Amino acid sequence: MMDSIAEVVNSLEKKILLLVQKLDEVSEENKQLAIEIETAKKEHHQLQKAIGEWEEKFNTLQIANSMLGSTTDKNEAKLKINTLIREIDQCIVQLSE
Repeated sequence: MMDSIAEVVNSLEKKILLLVQKLDEVSEENKQLAIEIETAKKEHHQLQKAIGEWEEKFNTLQIANSMLGSTTDKNEAKLKINTLIREIDQCIVQLSE
């Protein structure tokens, strides 16, 4: 009877040691994944910023091209410029209030 209790205790000790070892492994993997997530977030932020910069450059080029292009493009450019002027005027009015 004592032998069987000792065997059960030994078996439990081995299983507990294995569980602790697996817990350590999973904890370490979790730390590595957290670092990877943080790195990916930073990279994503940088890429979003770059996309914004490229979109701004693209819009500027479109306006420049429309000024150099056909009459239709020139009319479109004039409309965009007029819209920008109205927005600036509204900002000035708000600032003067």
